[in-house]
Amino acid sequence: MLSLFLKCSIGAAVVLLISILSKSKTFYIAGLVPLFPTFALIAHVIVAQEKGAEALKQTALFGIWSLVPYFIYLLVVYLLATKLSMWSCFGVATLCWIVAAAGLIYGWQIFHQ
Repeated sequence: MLSLFLKCSIGAAVVLLISILSKSKTFYIAGLVPLFPTFALIAHVIVAQEKGAEALKQTALFGIWSLVPYFIYLLVVYLLATKLSMWSCFGVATLCWIVAAAGLIYGWQIFHQ
């Protein structure tokens, strides 16, 4: 129970930090905060402990490739931010991320297994 409370507290602190930064002169830094590898660290520790160094290496490589869907999401947001409403822009960008992520997973399963 304490572990769950700690995780929720960390999540709330991150949201608070993003909110504070988004109101500052350096608002663009709010886009960097969610990229701190909190969940990647947790995943990497679990994979390394349960599957070993080779699995950790594969997980890191997949993580590198997972930047492609995120890049596509950001590119679509950048291109559509002034052309569509905010929610339409986010909807299209999220759909593009889903398609790219599905393609990544499909491609990974074909070429790495």
